Amino acid sequence: MLTGTRSRIAVAAFALLVAIAASALRASAHDAEAGPHGGQMIEVKGHHLEMTAKGNELIFYLFDAAHAAIASRGASGRVVILDGSRQSSAPLAALDPDRLVARLEAPLAPGARVVVTAKLAGGHDIVARFVVR
Repeated sequence: MLTGTRSRIAVAAFALLVAIAASALRASAHDAEAGPHGGQMIEVKGHHLEMTAKGNELIFYLFDAAHAAIASRGASGRVVILDGSRQSSAPLAALDPDRLVARLEAPLAPGARVVVTAKLAGGHDIVARFVVR
């Protein structure tokens, strides 16, 4: 079991790997357009992902290339958040019909970076990066 400093180093290394993977993809916050739920929406690997923040929750809506909702049942994932000098992560829970939700300890400040890694039920992997506005 990792403790103290070793645990923080392991989490930081994981976050760095996720950030590197996300930066290698086309999807990033500067590609974001307004989604149907009022959040930032980006394209990633033929899918669209919309992020909205409501209080202590980050909600991600799933869409296909034609902007039709994709069922979230069976999907799983994680978010890594860099908010100023603070780093945290949270699991994503699939909520019907088309959402993945992360519950956070506190609302995010503008400028926080959010890296999402998810696996859809059909086997598609999604890695996306957002910057909170």
